[in-house]
Amino acid sequence: QVQLVASGGGSVQAGGSLRLSCAGSGYITTRYCMSWFRQVPGKEREAVGNSNSDGSTRYAESVKGRFTISQDNAKNTAYLQMDSLKPEDTAMYYCAVKVWGFCATVSSKPDYWSQGTQVTVSS
Repeated sequence: QVQLVASGGGSVQAGGSLRLSCAGSGYITTRYCMSWFRQVPGKEREAVGNSNSDGSTRYAESVKGRFTISQDNAKNTAYLQMDSLKPEDTAMYYCAVKVWGFCATVSSKPDYWSQGTQVTVSS
């Protein structure tokens, strides 16, 4: 059974940083993609970025240069380092995994989702 646990959310002032973690279990594959999405109430879910297990990454334009996705493949854990945070980054953040194959685009559809972790950025 695939499980993803997202953690690390919190409140921060604009310009600050947070690092989210996503611990995965229950899948054994060397070709997978871990993604981050976010959603604000009343709006559609937005892709933030993703990272294939080969290290390649893709980011939404809105976070390029500020957010960095990394993976520790040995631990099946992905990280979302968020720097220079803005109030518009406030959202519920979710991690997700595509367990059969790589992501080709920033919005590639994953197979499994984590629970959300709230990020709040105050001005």
